[in-house]
Amino acid sequence: MNQEQRSKIANGRGFLAALDQSGGSTPKALAQYGVPESGYATEDEMFDLMHEFRSRIITAPPFNGDRILGAILFEQTMDRDLAGTAAPLYLWEHKQVVPFVKVDEGLAGEKDGVRLMKPFTKLDDLLARATGRRVFGTKMRSFIARADPAGVSAVLDQQFGYAERILDLDLMPIIEPEVDIHSDEKQSAEELLRQGILDHLSALPDGRQVMLKLSIPTQDDFYAELIEHPKVLRVVALSGGYSQHDADVRLARNHGLIASFSRALTQDLRRQETDEEFNRALDTSIAGIYRASTT
Repeated sequence: MNQEQRSKIANGRGFLAALDQSGGSTPKALAQYGVPESGYATEDEMFDLMHEFRSRIITAPPFNGDRILGAILFEQTMDRDLAGTAAPLYLWEHKQVVPFVKVDEGLAGEKDGVRLMKPFTKLDDLLARATGRRVFGTKMRSFIARADPAGVSAVLDQQFGYAERILDLDLMPIIEPEVDIHSDEKQSAEELLRQGILDHLSALPDGRQVMLKLSIPTQDDFYAELIEHPKVLRVVALSGGYSQHDADVRLARNHGLIASFSRALTQDLRRQETDEEFNRALDTSIAGIYRASTT
């Protein structure tokens, strides 16, 4: 594991950019960017347009390691080049941004108030490619809709099980058990989740750390114990459907919690903008998220 990258993630001031939209979320991301579904005929064309969008973000002057600690990539982005350089290498060597890659294959149907990840069918190959392309870590997402003890336990058993395999290859796993921000049971689910994570961390071998990506909690500083935990490298927050403004305001009240926003990062970016307009909108977005992440 690259120790310079590890130190930056552990101690740096800034946030993670989530640029890992997959097949299911790409049409919405492109539509927000100004490319309707009628703008492409095939999945390959869709992913080419999404790569163009991501490339425009990453190569833009405001996108750099001064305020952005890391970037989570979609598998296809990891495998492609940016400005003639392998995307993970470009991020680190040209931008001083630490590269991660999304490794889950989407969500299974809901059971016991949660949606587990679908069984991984290509993890070994994906991790081998990630290692070869000098990726620092991974990210995998589950979804919690209700405060069901059996469901939350199943989510964490699955997440930490895969995390052990990822750690075995000297990569840093980001565990993302997202709690639905619209759930009537959000705070109760967060209580189950926090205790469950603490239990799983206690079972993690000494010397090993994971990262956590969590919904911004209902109660401010609710995850302070996790942020300070010796087996947690860093805790980051997803925007989860909040607007950028709302996410920033909520995040700023949670000390030590930093952003890993996707839609909230890119919501004001449009394909039709000139580079000057695009860069200005991106800079404004990055500045707001950075402020909220450094409280």
